[in-house]
Amino acid sequence: MMRKLIAVAAVSGSLALGAVGLVGTGTAGAATATPATHATACARAEKVATRVTKLESKAAVWLPKAQANQAKATAADKTKLAAAIGRRITRVQKLETEGTTLLAKIAAKCGPMTSAS
Repeated sequence: MMRKLIAVAAVSGSLALGAVGLVGTGTAGAATATPATHATACARAEKVATRVTKLESKAAVWLPKAQANQAKATAADKTKLAAAIGRRITRVQKLETEGTTLLAKIAAKCGPMTSAS
């Protein structure tokens, strides 16, 4: 019985101290960002920004065509088709606003993009 008590105390003590040790090291390392880490993150963000810009330009071309198709479907009394096109238009517009927000966040943290897009 005494061995079990000692074993339980040893395991609980090591778990408690281990958890404190992990918490202590985790917060200290995460609080500081090195310039190399920041540069790497900004390089990745620049690639994402390029992709978002490319997709937004495609959406700008697609959107007027889709709106014209929706108007044609509505005029032809094809309500299901018009509703489906309308849902796609709404989704693309939502993605455009999310992309614009993402580009603003990237510009705030990393500055304007350096490459021509």
